[in-house]
Amino acid sequence: MAIDIINLKKAFEGRPVLKGIDFSFDKGKINMIIGASGSGKSVMLKIIVGLLDADEGQVLYDGVDFYRADYRQKREIRKQIGMLFQGGALFDSLNVEDNVAFPLRMFTNMTAKEVRDRVDFCLDRVNLQEANRKLPSEISGGMKKRVGIARAIALSPRYLFVDEPNSGLDPLTSTVVDKLIQEITEEYQMTTIIVSHDMNSVINIGDKVMFLYKGEKSWEGTSKEMIRTKNPHLEEFVFVSDLIRRDL
Repeated sequence: MAIDIINLKKAFEGRPVLKGIDFSFDKGKINMIIGASGSGKSVMLKIIVGLLDADEGQVLYDGVDFYRADYRQKREIRKQIGMLFQGGALFDSLNVEDNVAFPLRMFTNMTAKEVRDRVDFCLDRVNLQEANRKLPSEISGGMKKRVGIARAIALSPRYLFVDEPNSGLDPLTSTVVDKLIQEITEEYQMTTIIVSHDMNSVINIGDKVMFLYKGEKSWEGTSKEMIRTKNPHLEEFVFVSDLIRRDL
């Protein structure tokens, strides 16, 4: 259940954004993509999930080339993907229960009772047992992220993609969200890929880290190795991130 990218390239109007990147995202691990704004992190994530097409290269889901797969294969892969968007991306007009139920109703033939049972299970897993009937406007930012996680795991995905999970959250809530992502990654043995600027998060839960610099993979390793790096661009990125965090 790993994901491999091979020689991934992307340019916009002749400007290279990704310059031939190779990387293996490991199953059952939290794989972090870090780098300064404009380094290509979000573009890479969108290419991997199929929201953007690469100009060159391959995206392999357990050995299946997503871009050369037929319709049936792509549909099966997409059914195995869970996504947690930066802002939560909940439907404002739907209550918490219906937000979590949305992918179940869209992609499965579950009965109404089976959907309710699965929704209750997922909300219990993120400790939101009493929030079923609340609207997104009635819950906190941290609760919205947890609802997003519950929706992301509703279909028992093999792959989880997370974009800036701690954006807009206080440090305590960020720790809760990080711990929850770590627990469900291990529990479901998912291939989890997170784009993050939060160095606390990277160091605390990142198993494998890729650092992008100007569209190139400048470094890869574990979060512990990252602290001792001699890569000048990564050193500068970590140092500046830490200074910003202290100022806040």
